[in-house]
Formats: sequence, C-alpha cells, structure tokens
Amino acid sequence: QVQLVESGGGLVQPGGSLRLSCAASGFTFSSYAMKWYRQAPGKERELVAAIASAGITNYADSVKGRFTISRDNAKNTVYLQMNSLNAEDTAVYYCNSRVFMKDYWGQGTQVTVSS
Repeated sequence: QVQLVESGGGLVQPGGSLRLSCAASGFTFSSYAMKWYRQAPGKERELVAAIASAGITNYADSVKGRFTISRDNAKNTVYLQMNSLNAEDTAVYYCNSRVFMKDYWGQGTQVTVSS
C-alpha cells in the first residue's frame, strides 16, 4: 500500500530554515511526480512545490527563491528545503503523490514560524 511519511517540521524563528522530508513506499517512487502542499489555519490547502519524475520543478509564487524541492530516488524520499521563513509560512505541510489516478497524502508536519 502507498504510504507517505513526513518529518522535519518544528518551530523556527523568522528568517530561519527547515528541511522537510517525505519518505515514500508502496509504489515505484522514481516514476511519479511528488508535491508539497500546505494548509494554514482557516485557509484552503495550497500547492507549494512540485517535482516531476524527470526532476522538473515548479513553485508557488509565494515561495519562489526561498524554497527548493528535490528528490532522492535511491532513498524514495522527497525534500523541501525552506529558507528565509516568515510567519506566513506557518502551516501544516503535506506530501502528496497521485498514483494510479488516486491522490495519496501523508499525515502532515507542522511548521511554525515565530519569534
């Protein structure tokens, strides 16, 4: 069965950095695009970054130049490096992949940016 497990969230000061990880299992990881979403309190879930199986990336305008998505196919893991964090980045971050036309989600990891 497909499983996605996020880690790496936490409390960070404005201007700080965090790296999120998402360990995947149950499918051929290298063949599928991977995405990071986030959901802040009272807001809809939004796409933050995506990486195709071939490694092409795209980002939400709000995180361009600050966040970097990457993948390690040998480790079945996708990462989100987040730099220059600000309060607006506070949210639960979710890993996602669409496998055989079905969306799978991790349990989420909380990122809180606060002094």
